[in-house]
Amino acid sequence: MPEDIGSTVPRRQLGRLLRQFRTEAGVTLDAAAEALEYSRQKIWRIESGTGSVRVLDVKAMCELYGVSSETTEAMRGLAVETRAKGWWHTYGDVVPSWFELYVGLESAAARLRCHDESLIPDLFQTREYAQEVHRLDRPQASEAERERAVEFRLHRQSLLTRRTPAAPRVCQLLSEAVLRRVVGGSSLMTTQLQRLIDISALPNVSVRVLPLAAGPPPGAVAGTFAILDFPTVTSGCTTPEPSVVYSESLTGALYLDKPDELRAYEGTWQGMDRLALDEGESVDLIKKIVGELRHD
Repeated sequence: MPEDIGSTVPRRQLGRLLRQFRTEAGVTLDAAAEALEYSRQKIWRIESGTGSVRVLDVKAMCELYGVSSETTEAMRGLAVETRAKGWWHTYGDVVPSWFELYVGLESAAARLRCHDESLIPDLFQTREYAQEVHRLDRPQASEAERERAVEFRLHRQSLLTRRTPAAPRVCQLLSEAVLRRVVGGSSLMTTQLQRLIDISALPNVSVRVLPLAAGPPPGAVAGTFAILDFPTVTSGCTTPEPSVVYSESLTGALYLDKPDELRAYEGTWQGMDRLALDEGESVDLIKKIVGELRHD
């Protein structure tokens, strides 16, 4: 498995299927733990997709749940894939564990639908803008830690132009406030906005602006979020990975994939999509703001 993808999706698929098999067999979490002589926490971690899984564990769980030999073999294949390490694991010293999960999902997604209302998104930031943002977010960090964190962010940007696997479709909605909020001075911001224009020209990237004049969008309380949609078929498993909503805070993140949660964010996205300028109008507005900054 390419290191651009890693093991995040196979782990989640494996855990979801094992939980489904356990539920269909009428086996409680406690009963499974007792029968397998595992801790309850170990089974929970496997089912939640938060760690690698031994093939022997999968075989034992499938036997307990009465899974067919053919399905068990497919599950064993998924277990092997959970051992893969993505490139981001080498940045574990500067990346919170709760964010590593997002990077794995981002790397495996076929489409990213993102709304940002405060800052230029990570995938579009220049080095200088990223440095300023990190300085604001982590003022206590050393220069070495800051540079390493920025390098990690810049490495993530290769997602936009990678060839294997194919780069995802990125649909970005930005509040006009993001464009007008000056970070690091007018010169730095001008360069950043020009980069945003350049990236919006990529065939797989769409950048659209929510104008302030349009008023608050539907679901404005949702704040900044991303909806990640995955390929309909992924290796080793016939069950497609369901979409995930990612919502980040200062010290953690929410990963939402229940049907009612997804419906709520889909509705919010559609409402914002209707209010946003089209791509051409958005680029024109960004250029207008660049002109204003140059005359400050």
